[in-house]
Amino acid sequence: MSRRCNRCDPLPAEVMQGADVLGRRWALALLYASHTGAVRFNEFRQALREVPPRTLAQRLSDLEGAGLLERRVVDARPPYVEYRLTPRGRRLKAVFEVLRRWPEQ
Repeated sequence: MSRRCNRCDPLPAEVMQGADVLGRRWALALLYASHTGAVRFNEFRQALREVPPRTLAQRLSDLEGAGLLERRVVDARPPYVEYRLTPRGRRLKAVFEVLRRWPEQ
């Protein structure tokens, strides 16, 4: 028999901030798609198929603002933009692995 919690502690501010960013639709999927290296906008669209372009652009901006993704303009002909995980974003690798294995358990 499980014990009931009569008093729940408030969530720490860090947990609330993380849940706010990662809880947005497509955020975890975008971070997972970029965990193996640099990804371009259209590659994200191919990987996530159902995400509207406007939503994709907004989520990428959100994740960049949260310090999880880095937007880099590559000086080539023609120039292009790619996104990479920042060191802070790479620290979520353990979360990706747990989520990937979760259905198997």
